[in-house]
Amino acid sequence: MLITQSAGKFLKRNSTLHLGEKEVDLSIPVVAGIVNITPDSFFDGGKMEDEATMLKAVEKMVADGAGIIDVGAVSTRPGSKTVSTKEELARLLPAVKAIHAAFPDVALSVDTFRSWVAVRVIDEVGPIIINDISGGSLDSNMFETVAKLQVPYILSHIKGTPLDMQEDPQYDDLIREVAQYFAERVKKLNKLGVKEVILDPGFGFGKTVDHNYELLNKLDALKVYQLPVMVGLSRKSMIWKALDAQPETALNGTTVANTLALMGGADILRVHDVKEAVEAVKIFCEIKATII
Repeated sequence: MLITQSAGKFLKRNSTLHLGEKEVDLSIPVVAGIVNITPDSFFDGGKMEDEATMLKAVEKMVADGAGIIDVGAVSTRPGSKTVSTKEELARLLPAVKAIHAAFPDVALSVDTFRSWVAVRVIDEVGPIIINDISGGSLDSNMFETVAKLQVPYILSHIKGTPLDMQEDPQYDDLIREVAQYFAERVKKLNKLGVKEVILDPGFGFGKTVDHNYELLNKLDALKVYQLPVMVGLSRKSMIWKALDAQPETALNGTTVANTLALMGGADILRVHDVKEAVEAVKIFCEIKATII
């Protein structure tokens, strides 16, 4: 998967996300730093044990070049059980408000599949990006809510739910089925008046290791939508299983995978390790600059 002339032209499109008076320029790929306010996320669960620790982590991400801070309060690792809306908000709202107060110029996204949570956060801190791992499948009101809020929406592919998605996922034609999934949902979102949609192919969400690598290899198939693409590969099992490692030792593999994703057209890298991802973007941009 090399950067072809056609892919290079596609990647040069000037896309901008609008968050009230804030703008996120995607003409150069952007890194989103992950902040999990959860006790059980697969890599960093429980690490943000208090507000001071969390803000210190965010400060480092911003200093390292993060263009977006993505905050989540519900683990969606394979096999995870959900928590109540009340518990999600109790975790999420104080964290988002603290980050917004400390870093008012930084774009925020909130990792939630609940429309009511999105409404409450936006009421408290203003426009954010809604990062919905369920693609609207876990809350029938999500699409209409995003349309009313008029904020950017990350539309993710998933097969099943976090509780059962990794129980022997099967596809007749992975790329075709993912493409059909996006086509149907993008059409619905456009009809409702949602103006800014980002596609996330959902690595690890109802996919085997082989499925994930097929998707990574053919990521440029998503360019047909002419929409920004976000990938979340950071320290996932598709990487550490291939390396016979663990999430804690999968940083180098993550950087390699992120670089391949950039070559396939990714506009946003969602990562735990911002500095290394930013460096991958810089090297990628040097390569892209050679395309005529």
